[in-house]
Amino acid sequence: MADITRSVRPDWVDDALFPFESRFIDIDGHTVHYVDEGSGPTLLLLHGNPTWSFLWRDVIRGLRDDFRCVALDYPGFGLSTPKPGYRYLPEEHADVVTAFVDALGLEDVTLIGQDWGGTIGLAAAQRRPGVFERLVLANTWAWPANGDLHFEAFSRIIGGLPGRFLVRRFNLLVNTFIPTGHRRRTPTAAEMDHYRRALDTPERRQASAVLPGRVLASRTFFAEVEAGLADIAQLPTLIVWGDADIAFRQRERERLEATFPDHRTVIVEGAGTYVESDAPEEFIAAFRDWAASRSGSAGRAGEERP
Repeated sequence: MADITRSVRPDWVDDALFPFESRFIDIDGHTVHYVDEGSGPTLLLLHGNPTWSFLWRDVIRGLRDDFRCVALDYPGFGLSTPKPGYRYLPEEHADVVTAFVDALGLEDVTLIGQDWGGTIGLAAAQRRPGVFERLVLANTWAWPANGDLHFEAFSRIIGGLPGRFLVRRFNLLVNTFIPTGHRRRTPTAAEMDHYRRALDTPERRQASAVLPGRVLASRTFFAEVEAGLADIAQLPTLIVWGDADIAFRQRERERLEATFPDHRTVIVEGAGTYVESDAPEEFIAAFRDWAASRSGSAGRAGEERP
């Protein structure tokens, strides 16, 4: 069954939980939903799987008084609708994000990427080096698995036929990843409803089902992102890391630190995969402190624990 184009904000979106204007734009035949809140230096906030721009609601509320916060949903996620034939591959999402940046004419952008949003955003930053000026990376990665059993096992199990069936039939990723990715707090029933309703049919959940298998199947894409890291390695980088994450470990954080020498690391103790939603106050404080230090000085590499 074809997906119904979502170009109007549905009634189930709670204005109190997501108090932002929903905007829609055509990007290469996709109807892409996004929010564009506040004014000031531009922040582009990119979600992972199985989330959407709703993930960033607390961060947007906390930063929009001083920053322009732009957050989109990839086609098939959140309130965005893909065009026919879209395969929901990370390389396709990177194409959409790059075209979105061009369509909005974004400049002097700080990328804020979590999970797949980090990888996809870094790919876009490599394609538009004059547009992206700073990076904020939260529990993410940007290279092929290359025999890493941790990532390979995940990709083969969740991305295999039984795993994809469970995702499409029972919304497995939303029902397991969202709760386990929050270690400091428990998502409310209303929050869970917003994640479930965004992927409310087996057809809608195809977008979520595809990505785990692409950890291995999109090796070429990951290799291209890895090869391009040297071109953006000089960018000032904030790494905010939930250290109770079972998906992204200390070794991923240390590799990002080695890749971006002009970095500051803030470790949020006890936080999970979705650190920006699990501990939003700490995330906002880490970003504000780093942004203030960058505007006042050249900054220096280091590690902090709030």
